[in-house]
Amino acid sequence: MITIETEHKSAGNFAWFAARDASMKSAVNASLHTDSQKLKAERVKLALELVYSCEEVTITNCKKWIRVKVHKAIVKDRKNLRLLESDWTAQGFTKVFTNQGVIYHVS
Repeated sequence: MITIETEHKSAGNFAWFAARDASMKSAVNASLHTDSQKLKAERVKLALELVYSCEEVTITNCKKWIRVKVHKAIVKDRKNLRLLESDWTAQGFTKVFTNQGVIYHVS
């Protein structure tokens, strides 16, 4: 699996507006993905909730992929996470580490 590390800066006082803008863009981009891609993202979300101890897991629709983000992620089941990621690597998913959590790009 391709793993990338990035840094993001906080939106500060504009965090509410940034979150609102992101949710609106996600709603617009939802029409760019097929039902099977959306279903695959839901399955990835459910699997991640089983192997991570986290604040929440969210799905965001981007133009090129669907992003599943694990907020404040702590791995609680390394063995099953390794198995899941090996399967997802074969499907072309990528994994991005940020200071806010872990993001999986579902193609």
